[in-house]
Amino acid sequence: MRFLITGGCGFLGSNLASEVLKSGNELIVFDNLSREGSYQNLKWLQGQGQFKFYNSDIRSYNDVEKAVRETSPDVLFHLAGQVAMTTSLDDPRRDFEINVLGGHNVLEAVRKFSPNTIVTYSSTNKVYGDLEDIEYIESDTRFIAKGFEQGFDENLRLNFQSPYGCSKGATDQYMLDYARMFGIRTIVFRHSSIFGGRQFSTFDQGWIGWFVKQALDIKSQNLKKPFTISGTGKQVRDVLFASDLISCYFKAVSSIDITAGNVYNIGGGIDNSLSILELFSALEKKLSIEMIYERLPVRQSDQKVFVAAIGKAHIDFQWQPQVNKSQGLDYMISWMSEQ
Repeated sequence: MRFLITGGCGFLGSNLASEVLKSGNELIVFDNLSREGSYQNLKWLQGQGQFKFYNSDIRSYNDVEKAVRETSPDVLFHLAGQVAMTTSLDDPRRDFEINVLGGHNVLEAVRKFSPNTIVTYSSTNKVYGDLEDIEYIESDTRFIAKGFEQGFDENLRLNFQSPYGCSKGATDQYMLDYARMFGIRTIVFRHSSIFGGRQFSTFDQGWIGWFVKQALDIKSQNLKKPFTISGTGKQVRDVLFASDLISCYFKAVSSIDITAGNVYNIGGGIDNSLSILELFSALEKKLSIEMIYERLPVRQSDQKVFVAAIGKAHIDFQWQPQVNKSQGLDYMISWMSEQ
């Protein structure tokens, strides 16, 4: 099979690209190398095998059309995107161009030149808004969403908030509509928190990796002043390790007769949920350190809790996470220690 991955030098993209190479399938990578770590990930992939690389921009329809028309992929993993809510607030126009225009470029190129291509889209839990209409119980270490103790399923109402929520949500809905209107075989994954190797985290994206970095800096005494967190630290997300995300994508593609035109909430589930404070406690035990931090105000439109109810994915394509949060943290600590 032939796989085209937009954003193929990013965190998720490079992990999926590596799996394509390992499986002996044909790989095409599309990336403009603008994100931190993308050059390192490209070199890492080039050490694993041969593939076609388009150094191109998802905002350019001509670039996207050229790649789709020339390669006619069996599967297109659309991962290129602006991935941080805070960045979308700083530059909403750029966020729109990358996420909405870029996503529409992919769909139109596929519709016109490769209508049999399977298209997957990495959407986000932010399409559900800040979830402030839900009642929360506050414990010593976390918030608990009353009535949703096992997580949120795909029937949760959409409520686009922040430029990021609007841009990701718009393409989320375009993906589903192109399945209905044009018969394009699309699959939408609404992700919770993903982490793992090849993730070059920043202060506003990739929170597990970012705080692991702070912990390692404390361990090595490289941290000169306390780091910061936004809010109380009791915000909760379910965390999913990269290898489990890879299996999710490939299993969903293998079951395309069922998954086409469908949306799935994807994360680690309630058993792999963590608050920031609980993450700090785990890191303190694993590294024998004390996490010293300062609090900032709550971020705009930040959810107190998002945990994905992943039962639909299990029913439709027999997927569930295999790596628990503690095992994933151990790997993340090890990988980041080597960087």
